[in-house]
Parts: sequence; C-alpha cells; structure tokens
Amino acid sequence: MKAVSVVGESDSGKTTLVERLVPALAERGRVATVKSIHHDIEVDEEGKDTYRHREAGASRVVGVTPETRFEFSGVDDKVEEIDAALDDLTDAGYDYAVVEGGRETTLPKLVTDDTDTSNVVVRDATEATTGELVEEVEGVEDRETVGSLVRRVKESEDSPKAGAVSTFTGRVREENLDQARTTRLEYEKYEGVADERMASIAADLEARDGVYQVEMYHETGVVPAEEDVVHVVVLAGHRDEAFRAVEDGINRLKDEVPIFKKEVTEDGEFWVHDRP
Repeated sequence: MKAVSVVGESDSGKTTLVERLVPALAERGRVATVKSIHHDIEVDEEGKDTYRHREAGASRVVGVTPETRFEFSGVDDKVEEIDAALDDLTDAGYDYAVVEGGRETTLPKLVTDDTDTSNVVVRDATEATTGELVEEVEGVEDRETVGSLVRRVKESEDSPKAGAVSTFTGRVREENLDQARTTRLEYEKYEGVADERMASIAADLEARDGVYQVEMYHETGVVPAEEDVVHVVVLAGHRDEAFRAVEDGINRLKDEVPIFKKEVTEDGEFWVHDRP
C-alpha cells in the first residue's frame, strides 16, 4: 500500500487537496483516508448503546449498520495509533491511504505551505497538478505487513491446491545479552539490487515442487525496538515444504540481499557490518 500524509497549517488547503487527490487514486485502486485531529471530539452520543458499552469499560466498540461500520477506541499515543490504522488498512488490501495531518509521523508528506516537517516529497502541494501528485504517491515505498503478504498468497490461483501458509517475522530485539539496550535499528538498502535479489530468491523457492508462492519484505529506514522488520510468507502444498521454504528464504535474505543495518543503543551507534 502507498501511504502519504498531507500536512500544513489550518486553512492552507489540506482538505481541498485530499478531495482532489482521492478520486484520482481511486481510478487506480482502493483508497482509504485517515484524519489526524488536533483536539478531542465527542462523536458518540450520551445514552446510546455504543456510549453505554464504552461507559461499561469496553476499550474498543464497533458498530455495524446495514450500510456503515464505525468504531470508538481509546488512544494512548496519537502517532502510534495512526501507524496502527495504516497497518490495518494494509492488512485489508487497500492500495492507497491518504492521511490528512500527521506532521509528527515519518510518512512521505505533501506539504501545502512552509510547515517544518520531515520526509517532504512535495512542497507547496496545492500548486502541483493532480497528475504530479499521483506520480509522487506512486513513487513512495510500498507499505507491507505480514497480513498483507498472507492475503496476497491466499489470492494465488494455486490457493485451492495449498494446504499450508507459513510465515516468518523478524523484529527488533531490545534486550541483548552483555550489551546496551537497543533503542532502534536503521536500515539502508542497495536501491534496485536489493529488491531484485529478493525477487530472485523468491523465484528460486517457487521453483521447488509443492511451493506455489513466496512473498518477502524488509523494512528500510528507522525501525524502533520491538517493531517488525522483515517478513517471509510461503504458500505450499504441505507444511514440510512450507517450513523448509520459509527457513531457506530468511537465511538467504540475510546472507545475500544488500541491506545494511545500523544499531542504535543507549551507549552509542554502529554499522553492524563494520563491527568485528
């Protein structure tokens, strides 16, 4: 899924830009939007059943009507909640997500004014044509989750023959024996080469008898401690074929794909390939 954020001060044209961008993206695939709001609002009417559910102690309440699904849930960290919402949309198979607001996030940003923020891909975005904006959205890194990869292999034409889906997820370990606590990892990849190498490994595994589809994904940029960083998903006829392909897939990815890791700890930072 391609995800971008539209940021700027109030009355700088953010919503108008979203209204212009969404229909153009909808011609290419499924689109979802997320609105980051700076102040709390009450959207659940006192006395209604959903309100009473929340008052009773439910931390998440979902309502389903004949035409609409909606939900209410508590929020501890706004940026983390935006990220979680985007992961849910990725799992669900959306092709694009447009966040209005969210300047604190690490998302690629279309900025409507001179707001100071990170990862800007278009400045003065209201002056850009819709075609230019779509081109920038198409150029951002794809967002994947283990859920989106599992969904993709299950949509394979070979799915009726498959009796197993096996997955591996690698995450950032915070506690290391005899070492300082890790706060984050930073990944850089050899552009083009890394993706081609992963595709080649997947093709090799898919050439095996009983292995129907392999999906591999590795995060780049900053990944905080305890977050997921790499996924391998295999659709296969039987569990033994799936297990072997997953194990070989992650081992070859680690050994052969040019992705470089910087470890940042409480005591300092270092590139892992430079450390003896």
